[in-house]
Amino acid sequence: MITIGKINTLRVIAEYPFGYALAPLVDSQDYDDENDLPTVTLSRDHVETPLTLEQTLDVFVATDQQGELYASITVPHIQVGETKVLKAVSATHFGAFFDWGLENDLLIPNDYQDTPINPGMHYVVHSFFDEKTNRILGATRLHYFLKEGSAYLNEGDEVACLVYAKSDLGFKVVICEKALGLIFHSDAFKPLKVGQKTTGVIKHIREDGKIDVSLQRQDKTGRDTLQQAILDDLHAHGGISTLTDKSAPDAIYQHFNVSKAAYKKALGALYKQKKITINPDAIRLVK
Repeated sequence: MITIGKINTLRVIAEYPFGYALAPLVDSQDYDDENDLPTVTLSRDHVETPLTLEQTLDVFVATDQQGELYASITVPHIQVGETKVLKAVSATHFGAFFDWGLENDLLIPNDYQDTPINPGMHYVVHSFFDEKTNRILGATRLHYFLKEGSAYLNEGDEVACLVYAKSDLGFKVVICEKALGLIFHSDAFKPLKVGQKTTGVIKHIREDGKIDVSLQRQDKTGRDTLQQAILDDLHAHGGISTLTDKSAPDAIYQHFNVSKAAYKKALGALYKQKKITINPDAIRLVK
């Protein structure tokens, strides 16, 4: 079987003046007629050294503008089912074209655009195979393909996030390329922008299945980890730090990768435990 829009491991079954015929790694006895083998053509222009019969190789299988299959040695920036950041190169009355690393640009029809596409800008794109047109297409209207929820995610999971839009509530993110979620402005303690990748934690899964994401762990494990990181930092610097509860949020984030609010809570907890003293200009370990 040949999977369109994916990397396939195929074998050479014939050579022609213009290229090679590739077929899946199956026994030809599985087919009543050898001519029934599904094949795809690899242009000779795309091959640096000649191939031999029965040689196997990994190729990306795509479709041209007429819907005909072809194989490419080049691995594109995005495969079917993936969600990546791509650059728009042109726009027409029927759609926009994106650079995905192949000779033919990836088309996003107007119906699959969340907002009008501006050439030269980068967008978060989902790739899919359209059976109606027999073509690989893209979409920036992500909710057509990704759900606002997932049975495979749980509160407290650390996840990879890709920011795809900004709203009045916060930043919309693609979670692990499988689901859509939201980082509220109150949980976005560092600057975020569309197309940015970041690590997050599943903060809450609502009754309707929608997912709230936080940039930092806010449970007991997260609090304990931050407190220990502060103590370790103090030990490494002679028991003193000028990073206090009065320090700038950016300075705290750059040092501990947490919000100022989380840092202040951790300092307060350590102070109550009598492990540190807090002064306007410094915090110190209690000996």
